[in-house]
Amino acid sequence: MDRYLDIFYNYLSVEKGLSDNTLSAYSRDLSSYSLYLKEHENIKCFSNVLQLSILNYLTFLKKNSLSPRSRARVLSTLRSFHKFLVHENYLNHDPTALIESPRIISALPKFLSQNEVERLLNAPQGEHPIAVRDRVMLEVLYATGMRVSELVGLKLGDLKLDIGCLNAFGKGSKQRLIPLGEDAIEILKKYLQNARLKLLKKSTSEEVFLNSRGNKLSRQGFWKNLQAYAIKADISQKVSPHMLRHSFATHLLENGADLRSVQAMLGHADISTTQIYTHVLQDRLQKIHQQYHPRG
Repeated sequence: MDRYLDIFYNYLSVEKGLSDNTLSAYSRDLSSYSLYLKEHENIKCFSNVLQLSILNYLTFLKKNSLSPRSRARVLSTLRSFHKFLVHENYLNHDPTALIESPRIISALPKFLSQNEVERLLNAPQGEHPIAVRDRVMLEVLYATGMRVSELVGLKLGDLKLDIGCLNAFGKGSKQRLIPLGEDAIEILKKYLQNARLKLLKKSTSEEVFLNSRGNKLSRQGFWKNLQAYAIKADISQKVSPHMLRHSFATHLLENGADLRSVQAMLGHADISTTQIYTHVLQDRLQKIHQQYHPRG
């Protein structure tokens, strides 16, 4: 089984060119799947997997409180894997072929109000290099709508400050150019000229955002800092980096941006993914109408 998994991972990495984060997600899903087959179905070869085995696994995930969305993602991974094995003639049947995906009820994305964003951006105070770095990261995240993996992965060569933009490398290493606001450009320049050099010390690095040791700041490190700043900003709901991405899109649409432009900046391959934000606006307008209209 491990041999087939290694062949598939190599295909995803070399031929499909998937990012390390996406490869890690595939690896987690398939490792759990193969472990389940061995321990619960006594299956030690993927050629012995039947449709019932897949259904049993999905039921097992449901009993372990995995959400419909997560189960749908796992099934998508299993489909890709078994389809690949059949296409490459390692197997002669695909046990996932006739299985329907779990029904997903789409939840509207959570976002911050413009006032909450302002409080969050102002939370890192002082001129300590860490505080300056965090203030810049929050500003850039909200100014661009980037994913946190794209933010921490920024390199000096990705910054095009002379034209007010930066390059982001999204899912599948797809590149897009995103405009930066004047505020973000100004504090980013100051960070590069001063705070970053202090964090860098005597070492060298192409990474834009560094930790206290002069190395690349991790996603986990930024997430932890964000939680602390959200508490400091007196924001009651739990704040995630993706919530700033949702806020970016929602606030653009609220202020008149067109859907296609927002799609391009977010890096969505399909505009239907971006359209979820129009539902957010509709839901919000309805609540405002109910709250303030005399006959609401």
